[in-house]
Amino acid sequence: MKSTHVRSADAQERWILYDASEHNLGRMATQIAMHLMGKDRPTYTPDQLTGAHVVVINAAQAKLTGKKNDTKEYQHYTKYAGGLKRVNISDVRVQRPEDIVSLAVRRMLPKTRLGHDMLRRLTVYPGTEHPHTAQNPQKITTAKASK
Repeated sequence: MKSTHVRSADAQERWILYDASEHNLGRMATQIAMHLMGKDRPTYTPDQLTGAHVVVINAAQAKLTGKKNDTKEYQHYTKYAGGLKRVNISDVRVQRPEDIVSLAVRRMLPKTRLGHDMLRRLTVYPGTEHPHTAQNPQKITTAKASK
């Protein structure tokens, strides 16, 4: 049995398009993370940047299940005493709708330099317009069920 090692320069450039209004946020984020890491390809190499470029449109209409529209909060700490800040997802949807998708994906990627480079390949737009039509992104219509 012969194993191969694919380098970043040898990997094919792939572009993938997701419409967030058609997918549930969590399931879509897991699929996007798999595409960014390159785990959906047989040429997956854990220490190389072999994943795809992912474009997400309609981030403002990302679907959430259950009561998450009312109860989900994002929190961060300002490093001052009593500096815990909480923001409801409905406020984030109004002010920075692209953060809903990018935060969900960022938390599923490796916490390394390579993970940071993978996140750079993710572009999120709140509306339907995007400037990446020249790359001919492949549109993903439904999340693929894996068994």
